[in-house]
Amino acid sequence: MIAPVDRRFDRPELDVLRFLAFVGVFAFHYIDYAPFDRDAHPVFMAFCTIGAFGVSVFFLLSAYLITELLYRERQAAGRVDVKRFFIRRSLRIWPLYFATLFGLLALGQVVPKVAPDTWPAVLTFLTFTGNWYVMDQGWIAGSFDPLWSISVEEQFYILVPFAIALLTRRWVVGICLGIIGLSYATILHYAMHPVAGDNGMWTNSLVQFQFFAAGTLLSIGLRGRVPDWGIARRSGLFAAGLGCWLWALWGFGVKSWDAHPTPAGALAGWALVLLGAVLFFLALLGMDRRLAPPWLTYWGRVSYGLYLFHSLVMYLTFGLLLGWFGTPALLSGEPGGPALWAGTALSLLVLFTLAHLSYRYFESPFLRLKQRYAIVRR
Repeated sequence: MIAPVDRRFDRPELDVLRFLAFVGVFAFHYIDYAPFDRDAHPVFMAFCTIGAFGVSVFFLLSAYLITELLYRERQAAGRVDVKRFFIRRSLRIWPLYFATLFGLLALGQVVPKVAPDTWPAVLTFLTFTGNWYVMDQGWIAGSFDPLWSISVEEQFYILVPFAIALLTRRWVVGICLGIIGLSYATILHYAMHPVAGDNGMWTNSLVQFQFFAAGTLLSIGLRGRVPDWGIARRSGLFAAGLGCWLWALWGFGVKSWDAHPTPAGALAGWALVLLGAVLFFLALLGMDRRLAPPWLTYWGRVSYGLYLFHSLVMYLTFGLLLGWFGTPALLSGEPGGPALWAGTALSLLVLFTLAHLSYRYFESPFLRLKQRYAIVRR
């Protein structure tokens, strides 16, 4: 039933999961830019709406991988080198993050609505507290807003190496369960005090930390093992994950924005979102590598750039570039037509090209440097 993992930590099937999570996020933001009749496509709208939870899958997957690597490091070296951990994470996250941040700020001088226009907002994103700013002040600009999730991830990175370095597994499990409890107490608070419009819950670290806690618990519980399941069971788990997310949306009104379910519905709905993320993870963990071809795992590795660039690319292609070339349907909101297909094709072409070039020529040198500080190599 359960097979031990290889000595070398390499799970390419999780790169597939990372790419699928990005596809969900792309679909969610696609409905903000693409000119189509939303009322005529309710099922498509539902799948795009739950795509936002791809961010939560990113969080769960990140926590699992980081926890797994740190425990393997502690076993191999006898301790966790916290300094090396922070160097590795900085080399992976900071170069492209700050390049994107400053690039958007520069672009914002000539292109409207791609960056914040106040220094307090900029300062929070420079210090990885941008999610709290968005929670309190609201969304800034479509192209800039995805950066909020990096703030949440960096806050997790501050906590996890010290916990694994200093505490027993039992203590870490207890802390994770406490974090999940705190997440649902926060969710209950939002449900009991509803406000009009987007209430800021989606970018609240206390809400999102449930997914990091779940990823850490999965790593501790599995202890390096992976499920040895066939494609039928994995397909069933994946379908069940989708069902959980759709049930959360249709049954309880849980979504990433403007969600105001009842207190009981909020708790049940968010529990389904968490369960769905776990099921997606289990459906792919240990999957036959023949089902994870190199081209697909590559785009999973490149998903960081895809994620940071996708909103800007869609904004420029749908909102500006095609408008400059005389497609008034985009500007008037008229659904369908050549503008929809041209904008979609152009967005995908530009996005994947840009992410590939970024990964190969900008990110890769930092990743090679990062490997010098790795104790357990992937």
